[in-house]
Amino acid sequence: MQLRSRKIPRDMVHHPVFARFYARMSVAADDRGGIAARRAELLTGLSGRVIEIGAGNGLNFAHYPAAVSEVVAIEPERSLRQLAVGAALRAEVPVDVVPGTAEALPVKSEAFDAAVASLVLCTVRNLPRALAEIRRVLRPGGELRFFEHGLAPGRGLAAAQRVVDRTVWPLLFGGCHTARDTLAAVEAAGFELGTYRRLRIPEKGVQLPSSPCVLGVARRPFSDD
Repeated sequence: MQLRSRKIPRDMVHHPVFARFYARMSVAADDRGGIAARRAELLTGLSGRVIEIGAGNGLNFAHYPAAVSEVVAIEPERSLRQLAVGAALRAEVPVDVVPGTAEALPVKSEAFDAAVASLVLCTVRNLPRALAEIRRVLRPGGELRFFEHGLAPGRGLAAAQRVVDRTVWPLLFGGCHTARDTLAAVEAAGFELGTYRRLRIPEKGVQLPSSPCVLGVARRPFSDD
């Protein structure tokens, strides 16, 4: 694994209460909310070296295809990182769980064939900087696979998302912002947007500010021109 020499300050992200809640909620959402199927869809067809941004408790690890030679999983929150280490030991592909943040990835430039961002870009403190870092560590032509909360296409829910983002939502849910326009941010970071689709999580029932999601792929261009 090609890690870049960079000292990571301890606990740059610290949400111990939310981490315990998320560890329980995410497993239930995978089992009953249909998210496990979306994880499998997100990772289908990947190969080579992959970096996963904000791996959480490692629920993606079981879905990586055998063609993936190595996963470097970045997770800044200590409690979730410990759970991710356990998930890595059960994975069928090699997974190395590493402390770090999306805005300062502790790896060399152009070292990965693909990057995975799964329900994490809503929580990073500086989205443009995080996407710039992802672009840096991908080889030219490398893929960014994303499955993210995002701004609703309709006015009503989008307005509600903006309100809760300015008030209680980030405080209650580990820094999550529901009104970020993921697609626009990915394009603004210099990626070439590929196929994507919008979906709801959960697919049925009450629609929450976090329900609108987007799942898709983007690529780092072969040329920066």
